[in-house]
Amino acid sequence: MKISNYLYKTLFLLCGALCQIACKQEIQDIPKVQETLELQPSSENINLDEVNQTKDIIVFNWKPARAQSDDHLVSYTTTLDVVGNNFGTGTAIFNYEDDNVFSRSFTSEQLQNWANEKWGIPANKGFTLEFRVVAQWEGGGTFEAPEVRTVRVAVTPMKTVVFDADKVFLSGTAVGNSRVEMPKTLENLDQYAYVLNLQPGELEIPVDFKGETNYVVTTDGSSVLNDGNAVGIKMRENVFSWKIETAGEYRVVVNMQKATATIFSPAKALAAKTVNWTGDRAYTTTVTDLWMHGGINGYLIPIKMDCNVSLADPQILVYTGGKVGSTKFIVTGDNSNNKNLAYTFSAPPTSDGVAQTLSLTLGKVTEMGGGTVKGNRDSYFTIPATTNVLIFDLRNMTILALKR
Repeated sequence: MKISNYLYKTLFLLCGALCQIACKQEIQDIPKVQETLELQPSSENINLDEVNQTKDIIVFNWKPARAQSDDHLVSYTTTLDVVGNNFGTGTAIFNYEDDNVFSRSFTSEQLQNWANEKWGIPANKGFTLEFRVVAQWEGGGTFEAPEVRTVRVAVTPMKTVVFDADKVFLSGTAVGNSRVEMPKTLENLDQYAYVLNLQPGELEIPVDFKGETNYVVTTDGSSVLNDGNAVGIKMRENVFSWKIETAGEYRVVVNMQKATATIFSPAKALAAKTVNWTGDRAYTTTVTDLWMHGGINGYLIPIKMDCNVSLADPQILVYTGGKVGSTKFIVTGDNSNNKNLAYTFSAPPTSDGVAQTLSLTLGKVTEMGGGTVKGNRDSYFTIPATTNVLIFDLRNMTILALKR
């Protein structure tokens, strides 16, 4: 018994000694530092502005993080997302901020587009943004813990009227015996469009949804064709039709989000964009496709984009693909010197005509330049990572990068 008691005491003392040694050797916490990074939104509640969509609606400002030795280089990154997404790689808007820049702003248009197309938020439903800024250091002889700040902003979206639809058709005596299905446009998934030949008669637009059929009706009840102009629409069960007086090719566009319908008769037919330029000779090009040329292809063989021409407007081209980087968009794939002389769509030159390179921002409509002068041909856009859709509006000279 004495031997057993002795062994127990010895083991107990040995365990205590080992614990003390282990405690002395464990990793010590990093000393607490005095953080100075502060983040403040311009407002904690915003209403997206339908009238001034391209103006900044929210600004996030921050004060610099704590100072370090000259050996340390500090960088700031910002991330925007919706609460609940946890800044996921597929949903977050990520930016590396330039030196001495301590703010990041967003427009109503950007936030509305991201809400609809990137974050999957139902129309007219409010949501809460989450914005984060991270300051971190590189270099120096010691590790410096980053400073992180996150704020939230409640958002009321622009009011939109969205009609639910499984399929949208064109029918009536002007169409013929069978109704024709209208496809969705690539540039706007809430919009339907089609180009077809009509005869004098009645044009109807039936909408199938969950086994029921309703009809597009003008809000003022007029069946007279308002040629080439968007008119307000609503839905009703009874058949409604427009009067078609003249035979020919018509373009019909139904925007479910804006609740409008636009019908173009042959007299108001929309035409593709045509440009003139001089390479080894004078050219006139009808723009139905574009080629990427610049850093994106090493300035070698231009990359054919295989753009889709919109059924809503032949001057809207939609590229669906994953090519990203620095590029301009030219109207020929000729691999001779013509590619360097061709008509170019690119970042607009400065007010002095000097070439520049601009980075596109996902979800933000950006002004685009076009021409054959050196300022146009030497300007470029940088397509951001994860972009898989580019929308060119050649009528209004804008470009929009999206991730779908």
